[in-house]
Amino acid sequence: MVTIVSGTNRQGSNTLKVAKYYQKTLATKGLETNLFTLADLPDTLISTDLYGGRSEQFQTIQDQITNTSKFLFIIPEYNGSFPGVLKTFIDACDFQESFYDKKAALVGVSSGKYGNIRGIDHFGGVCSYLHLNVLPLRLHIPYIKSELNEEGNFFIEDTLKFSNEQMNKFILF
Repeated sequence: MVTIVSGTNRQGSNTLKVAKYYQKTLATKGLETNLFTLADLPDTLISTDLYGGRSEQFQTIQDQITNTSKFLFIIPEYNGSFPGVLKTFIDACDFQESFYDKKAALVGVSSGKYGNIRGIDHFGGVCSYLHLNVLPLRLHIPYIKSELNEEGNFFIEDTLKFSNEQMNKFILF
């Protein structure tokens, strides 16, 4: 199973739009994926699912993560890094069963000019600790508000080129 993770719980985010674009485009390339948005995390995550607890609602999410062999993380820039809710999600997942020796691709998005370079680098460190093997081609998409058209598709030539290259490598990874 392949799961795309929209790395924020912000409603109506550009991160989710990019995740949906990747899902749609990967389907045209023959790869079916599941989409998980952190907006679907239980409101009680911190009180029920960290430190050994497990709610029924999070168990469904945990089962999806456990059954995933490849992840594609779409990660927005929050304060020069990645969202705290993404780290909390990782912390709530069972260690080893969730990410150990699995594969991932990383896409950073930001409203500024760097495309979340630092956040992707920080998250890469977390991936290393988890033994999550990361595709070397990490994509950084700056000025995300101007990258998507009304239909939620990329249309700028360089972004199309590099996102397609990353997706093709991810399929073979």
